[in-house]
Amino acid sequence: MGGRRAIAEEILTGVAAGGTEAGGDAAYDCARLVGMVAFDSHDGVRRTYDAVAEPYAAGFRDELAHKPLDRALLTALLEQAGAGAPVADLGCGPGHVTGWLAGQGAAAVGVDLSGAMVELARKEHPAVEFRQGDLLDLPARDGEFAAVVALYSIIHLTAAELTRAFQEIHRVLRPGGRLLVSFHIGSEVRHLTEWLGRDVDVDFHFFTPDDIADELDAAGLTTYARLERGHHPEEVETRRGYLMAHRR
Repeated sequence: MGGRRAIAEEILTGVAAGGTEAGGDAAYDCARLVGMVAFDSHDGVRRTYDAVAEPYAAGFRDELAHKPLDRALLTALLEQAGAGAPVADLGCGPGHVTGWLAGQGAAAVGVDLSGAMVELARKEHPAVEFRQGDLLDLPARDGEFAAVVALYSIIHLTAAELTRAFQEIHRVLRPGGRLLVSFHIGSEVRHLTEWLGRDVDVDFHFFTPDDIADELDAAGLTTYARLERGHHPEEVETRRGYLMAHRR
């Protein structure tokens, strides 16, 4: 979904595929309809990140330089996936994490809901592939990736949408493929209507680690590591959760 990494830090303050059996055509049409509904239902998120794409990219280009834990978890994921493995970065924004993954030797692909974010990512990282798409209807083949990164990309999903999103991640992962997902811990929803002088419309959903682990399990993904941390000095004061899982 829309480029939603570290911009979440400021927003959280409240400031500012087809069927192959008989009837396959109908199944294909149904799947496409679900995808279109998903895209339309997240129009506010898409427009939000389209609006803030340039200042966001400028402000968070070096985000990973200040987050050693994130780098360590990403490095562990890449080691488990294997050298040169195809890795998807979901909610990639302007591509700073995707670019980092590519720099470590991964065949990285960034996916984002925001067309403006994808355009900036392609300019910033011309040698890396970026695709526009929704978490509920990923633009990827079945079993295309050895690993998936979803750093704070699920936080614009409702609890009801998590199931579909994790089913999609399961679909695009190879058997045994790895997932790293992060989120803000809690049970609240925060809404923002203004950001960087632009009108926006976006909700931030908090989740508990147990809720995420249960949803992953229901989608066929087994959690094998979990971690919680407090905020860095420059971050908004929320607890953050990280779960690592593999596809059954």
